[in-house]
Amino acid sequence: MPTVTLGAGGPVVSRIGLGLAALGRPAYITSGREEDLPDRSVAGLRSRTFSMLDAAYAVGVRYVDAARSYGRAEEFLAGWLAERGHADVIVGSKWGYRYTGGWRLDVAQQEVKEHSLAMFTTQLARSRALLGERLTLYQVHSLTLESGLFTDAPLLAALSRLRAGGVIIGLSASGPHQAETIRRALSLTVDGQQLFTATEVTWNPLEPSAGAAAAEAAAAGWAVANGRLTPAGGPPAPLTALAAARGVTEDAIALAAALAQPWASVVLSGAVTRAQLDENLAALTVGQLPAFSLAEDPGAYWAERAARPWH
Repeated sequence: MPTVTLGAGGPVVSRIGLGLAALGRPAYITSGREEDLPDRSVAGLRSRTFSMLDAAYAVGVRYVDAARSYGRAEEFLAGWLAERGHADVIVGSKWGYRYTGGWRLDVAQQEVKEHSLAMFTTQLARSRALLGERLTLYQVHSLTLESGLFTDAPLLAALSRLRAGGVIIGLSASGPHQAETIRRALSLTVDGQQLFTATEVTWNPLEPSAGAAAAEAAAAGWAVANGRLTPAGGPPAPLTALAAARGVTEDAIALAAALAQPWASVVLSGAVTRAQLDENLAALTVGQLPAFSLAEDPGAYWAERAARPWH
């Protein structure tokens, strides 16, 4: 497993990390959950999370991504760390969404977004209670220009204090205007120091619009992680053809394309089964890819994503 430094002077992490968005709660937008996760009780998902973390660690994964809104993801991760004691695992989490699903599949609104000082204070306390000093990176979850954070002086001051305490402050970007959000964050300073030094973006062959801004962030010394989404209608034919030619799955081709971006520090796998993890890790064997373009209109891409049901 290749490694990289998480930002300028940050800890060493694996190029592929494991994201817990699909493991920490029973409902999510990924398809095939009934087959992949037949037991979505608290005990069932805790057990699956532990087995996936064990499998990921065994193949060299040393970065794990969680969030307050990922159900019990932080709780499961904290329990696994306490039992296994792997000091070399680097933990990132996110605040700004509150999980409201109540461990039910029929709740219409599974999470609520709020980028306020009160939300930050409450969620940081809960993240700290579970993860303690293992919390290395804390990101604003799905920051947008409209969220109000950029002009909230007390909130920015609180984030700055956390940064002064040694935690890397980052943001995850989403939506068709990821690039504008990242560029706004690049120019944000508090007490003369740049506040954000990491960003998690969504970049894939269908939605590459954040690439240039992500490159600017990397050039400024930021750690840049990439999240990847599979199209709801199935993989495009060019991905299927490339996968067949290389003897891997379409997921591996998409991940390999993300890993090939010079700005990408870490690329996240959202695997929930060992087979999916193995398929994702095959991206490391793909080699150089030919140039291809599958880019969709960002507005259409994100509208389709927003319309996906929670399974």
